Amino acid sequence: MKPARFWMLALALLACAGTARLGFWQLDRAQQKLDLQAAADAALALPPLGASELPLAQAPHRRVRLRGHWLSAHTVWLDNRPMDGRAGFYVVTPLRLSETGRVLLVQRGWAPRDPYDRQRLPTLRTPSDEVAVEGQLVDGPSRLYDLGSAGSGAIRQNLDIAAFGREAGIELLPYTVVQTDPATDDGLLRHWPAPDVGLHKHYGYAFQWFALCALIACLYVWFQLLRPRFRARHAD
Repeated sequence: MKPARFWMLALALLACAGTARLGFWQLDRAQQKLDLQAAADAALALPPLGASELPLAQAPHRRVRLRGHWLSAHTVWLDNRPMDGRAGFYVVTPLRLSETGRVLLVQRGWAPRDPYDRQRLPTLRTPSDEVAVEGQLVDGPSRLYDLGSAGSGAIRQNLDIAAFGREAGIELLPYTVVQTDPATDDGLLRHWPAPDVGLHKHYGYAFQWFALCALIACLYVWFQLLRPRFRARHAD
């Protein structure tokens, strides 16, 4: 084999191996996401935790059933959170647990935004007496990509648990409850979007890498094997 043909073959094999490996890596990432989703579904099937059973570290996706009092003075409205095709806020309020006295953030629900005044907050019914809250443990409140600072005030883009705890002078548990009980009469919606684990993205990337691998192989076969033979036939 001529040196030029040898190097073309080596480069083609290397490119095919690299693109195929990237395709399988994307499939592996998709499988990891499926495993995480399966673990989350298994956690949701477990009985709900009470206040005394809350772990010091987060138990991902576990259901909880709690009682406590809202610290309504520290309510935060997370902006740019649409629901059912409408612009609005996710309402986050700290809850002091009756059983243990500890405090955690509860993502209570969704409220619409005033279309004419972005700074005007909707009326929020927050009982002052003890309330029952059912929900699911998550890492933290809903978060959007944000290039700016964490912000302050009642309306914010994102909320960091530790930073907000220091700001409010409250020792917060390092996780959040997304409230799910629909019977609570507070005027908030809880049509929470299903979590997107990004499977279509990984499958799409895998398809692109495998398609590129196949294209490289076809181009090599055409230009290095088939086309020279056709030229030789026509020359004869």
